[in-house]
Amino acid sequence: MRIIRDYKYVNKADRGASAAIGNFDGVHLGHQSVIDIARSAAPDAPLGIVTFEPHPREFFAPEAPPFRLTSSDTRAHRLEKLGVERLYELPFNATLSGLTPRAFAQDVIADGLGLAHVVIGADFCFGKGRAGTAQDLKAFGAEMGFGVTIAPLIQNGDAQVSSTSIRNALSEGRPRDAAAMLGHWHRIDGPVIGGDQRGRDLGFPTANMSLDGLHPPKFGVYAVLVDVLEGPHKGSYHGAASVGVRPMFGINKANIETFLFDFSGDLYGTELSVALVDFLRPEENYDSIEALVAQIDKDCAQCRAILSAL
Repeated sequence: MRIIRDYKYVNKADRGASAAIGNFDGVHLGHQSVIDIARSAAPDAPLGIVTFEPHPREFFAPEAPPFRLTSSDTRAHRLEKLGVERLYELPFNATLSGLTPRAFAQDVIADGLGLAHVVIGADFCFGKGRAGTAQDLKAFGAEMGFGVTIAPLIQNGDAQVSSTSIRNALSEGRPRDAAAMLGHWHRIDGPVIGGDQRGRDLGFPTANMSLDGLHPPKFGVYAVLVDVLEGPHKGSYHGAASVGVRPMFGINKANIETFLFDFSGDLYGTELSVALVDFLRPEENYDSIEALVAQIDKDCAQCRAILSAL
């Protein structure tokens, strides 16, 4: 997959794609449906995605709490797995956000990227002030020489599949409901960072990872699937993870700490992907370290049982 980050300088080989447009946060089932439509709309054209970095919400409200389900790197990896050949990851800045709907269609889609066909969701808005609608883009496409398909919104039961619905499920400790909308387990990816090594002292050494920039799931203990993505310990493991601020040990920055079952080795600096499967319980304070260790033993036994049944 090739990544193109400037619509003003696009190689000839990267033009003429059939591309889905959107933020693709989480790459959920709705996103996957739009990608499939783009693939079938012009089967002889490269399959592309037009997305934005940073997310427009981050640009307009930089002080707002983190909300993203995936980092840009994780999004790119998932899109590549879906067969995307051209990722147009455009810088979302004052210039791009200030384009009128017509200018966006002409300067970015038609002249800049030279797209042959675009696919958008029925609720797609674009241009300054989100003034352009899906129907507006369809009219611009007919005028400017690119095809436009408006994809229907995907439902999950009575609920619409959306990044917002997935965030709500994760906030409420419902990772299986989130997975049903994603089409895959919700994963937290990143390098293992240094911690306080309390887990090691307790007999449960953990791989610590940052949650910076990501929507935090409900704080507490989870049964998890862990992929070590590189190095001598590369492979898949079962485990238990604690997400939160570790209230027994003072005021701490939120992170995720994962204990890999039946594992021994150094993972510092290694890239991990941790999939949330089931929420067991919220974070708690205990009267003693001994009580905490006893609870962790119970958590691990419960996690093993849950994961062995998958």
